[in-house]
Amino acid sequence: MDYTDAHLKKILQTTKVVACVGVSMNPVRPSYYVARYLSLKGFTVIGVNPGHVGKMLFGQPIAASLSDVPNGAKVDMVDIFRRPEAVPGIVDEALDSLPDLRTIWMQIGVTHEQAAARAEAQGITVIQDRCPKIEYQRLFGELRMGGFNTGVISSRL
Repeated sequence: MDYTDAHLKKILQTTKVVACVGVSMNPVRPSYYVARYLSLKGFTVIGVNPGHVGKMLFGQPIAASLSDVPNGAKVDMVDIFRRPEAVPGIVDEALDSLPDLRTIWMQIGVTHEQAAARAEAQGITVIQDRCPKIEYQRLFGELRMGGFNTGVISSRL
């Protein structure tokens, strides 16, 4: 799974709407702060988590599943924050219910070759074992001296 910088950058530049599957409402969870970061960068972020249905996250109601996202909400990318064994069902649901889908992105530690192959066979770009927040920061010059930026704003002057 070797992706060129140009390939990753093109995905991030052309994506407008991201469905984050497995998003948490807890601000210390990676799914929350990645979703928050993406929303602060101008992406429309739709949370998907059956435990938080109807709650608002970054101006959007959380959906129970991808098939519950109203009219697919023109979702360009699905960002998966679930264990690898959940990926096949998520990919199948994404392929069936999101007509504008272009990218399936699996977070760090998440891979599933068979599900990826099914999506790629339908013309969907698949990124595995990467984080869009980290890649965005790296590719657009936002990493700090320590090599990371959590997106947390300090209250100190």
